[in-house]
Amino acid sequence: MPRLEIDQLNKSYGDHRVLHDLSLNVDAGEIYGFVGSNGAGKSTTMRIALGVLSTDSGQVRLDGEPLDDSNRRRIGYMPEERGLYGKESLISQLTFFASLHGIPTSEGKAKAGELLERLGLGERKDDKLDDLSLGNQQRVQLAASLIHSPDVLILDEPFSGLDPVAVEVMSEMLVERARSGAAVLFSSHQLDLVQRLCDRVGILSHGRLVAEGGVEELRTSGPVRYRVATEARGWYPPGCEVVEEGPEHVVLTAEGVDDQTILRAALQAGPVHAFGRVVPDLTELFRDVVSSTAQEA
Repeated sequence: MPRLEIDQLNKSYGDHRVLHDLSLNVDAGEIYGFVGSNGAGKSTTMRIALGVLSTDSGQVRLDGEPLDDSNRRRIGYMPEERGLYGKESLISQLTFFASLHGIPTSEGKAKAGELLERLGLGERKDDKLDDLSLGNQQRVQLAASLIHSPDVLILDEPFSGLDPVAVEVMSEMLVERARSGAAVLFSSHQLDLVQRLCDRVGILSHGRLVAEGGVEELRTSGPVRYRVATEARGWYPPGCEVVEEGPEHVVLTAEGVDDQTILRAALQAGPVHAFGRVVPDLTELFRDVVSSTAQEA
């Protein structure tokens, strides 16, 4: 089963350090979300994995073996900058890409047709790429990365610019590939999609991996917070700190204070209309992690 390992990568352009000892791995059957602000180093990491860029130090391995021209063929890559032929028909260029992986023409053409059908482009298989919308061109780019049934998928911003229907189709295909045993790594600024699709997430900031883990693990790893819907004030138990206050609610951090203690204290002060733990979504978590990292830097 495939396992992609990125081990201690360092990369600089002159005096500008892009990657700092970056390490992560993606296992078979796993979807790994790689997120970070523009310029954080996501695309650089992917290009190093594909052999497009060299690394100053560190190594990328597949199943424990350093990546070379042979095992790199097991990877399907979808770049952020699309790399297809605008004047060629969809079916002909996908068949051509299949032939580059040693797939016979008849088999490659059949596989290309199946992928285009899955992506909702079956009726346009003979159209030129330039005749498609940007979103549909992106669907074809995904088909090109899947044409040889790769063991590893690396996708740089695959959902950028897609309409909701196309996002759903592409999401289903990535999940399907993972369930078949492929290791899937993709970057995206659409953190709601990352939260929904990914088994694990790595947050990159200024070339460093500053947080990593399962989605729920990351969301619950910060300070414990509770939202209390009440107009009462000043009732807070020792160990609690107010982080947000509105006319009809208050949000508290609770260090070493259990929820029942907080609830009892609130009820003694006045009516409580709702009570529960506040778990940040991935967007809030990303903002907090990146901003705190920037302050430390």
